[in-house]
Amino acid sequence: MQLEVCIDNLESLEYAELGGATRIELCSSLALGGLTPSLGFMKLAANSTQLPIYAMIRPRQGDFLYSKQEIESMLMDIEAAAEANLQGVVFGILSADGKMDIDATKQLIAKAKELNLGTTFHRAIDQCKNPLEAIKQLSDIGCERVLSSGLANQAPEGVDVLRQMVEVANGQLAIMAGAGVNAENIRHIHQQTKIEEFHMSGKSARQSAMEYISSQAQMGANSIDDFSIPVTNTTAISKAKQQLDIL
Repeated sequence: MQLEVCIDNLESLEYAELGGATRIELCSSLALGGLTPSLGFMKLAANSTQLPIYAMIRPRQGDFLYSKQEIESMLMDIEAAAEANLQGVVFGILSADGKMDIDATKQLIAKAKELNLGTTFHRAIDQCKNPLEAIKQLSDIGCERVLSSGLANQAPEGVDVLRQMVEVANGQLAIMAGAGVNAENIRHIHQQTKIEEFHMSGKSARQSAMEYISSQAQMGANSIDDFSIPVTNTTAISKAKQQLDIL
């Protein structure tokens, strides 16, 4: 059983490892669904843990329809992940008609393989018009795994589709359940789908250690508290891992 924890800061890396994570997805801006982490973040993370780390390769927020320049940027970021001695990368590309962009995906997988990096196709699959066909294609071109909520907002609601994905993958690639996964539902998802890889964030927050709190200048959207720091909740990860350990 694998429990991958997605994080966007070094503090959370420590908490995820303490909680029993078996793999890390490294991102920036988890609040936006995860964007590409900086090279410095990748290098420091790699030097801070023995856990395998997969870097998110997503050049911007929004949809998964990327320009040629954005794809070139993604290829460069895959090279950066290899330079940082990470173990893999995470990405997803769709075409305007909602299908997986097979040509661009082949490019990214080929680059990753050239650099001995594993590959995860992320939840772009959940916005794909033909996800089961995409899984067959990803299997054929050597993708390692697919992260999915089963086309639902939360993985527990998508167990029927996740089960179909597992059947279509037929052991040629792994299906990893993500979105809304926690200690209360992780065993149910496994029992309904036979999935053995899970993805979660264990989101929580801590207050800033700043002694002076400015009320004058807001750094971003008004809905975001500049003095609330998002961090991984070790207890949430630990409880989920305990549920996997007794399966």
